[in-house]
Amino acid sequence: MDENWPEGLRDRLENKKSELSARLERITANLRRGLETDSKERAVQLEDSEVVDALGNEARAELVKVSQAIRSMDAGKYGLCSTCGSAIGAKRIEAYPYAGECIECATMGEEIRARN
Repeated sequence: MDENWPEGLRDRLENKKSELSARLERITANLRRGLETDSKERAVQLEDSEVVDALGNEARAELVKVSQAIRSMDAGKYGLCSTCGSAIGAKRIEAYPYAGECIECATMGEEIRARN
């Protein structure tokens, strides 16, 4: 279903995947560095590590979505909603190229999560 793909979309997704992978490598290296012996400095480093870890979790989640979009392209299913199977709108694809759901299903999912 590539008729709605914006020009250069696959390249954008591949570049985003590379960027996220590099970011995760930097985050992982940052988290693995040794802690200072000074207790005050160590406390600051631990707080920083929590923030860096949260950023890593966000990057990992985004990387999964980008990878899924690329796999969908390879399978010929890109641009189809994973929930209802209808086409994802071209404007949504342009704004959010790794959207897995049409706007209607995504909105419904957000409303359900908000109630829980």
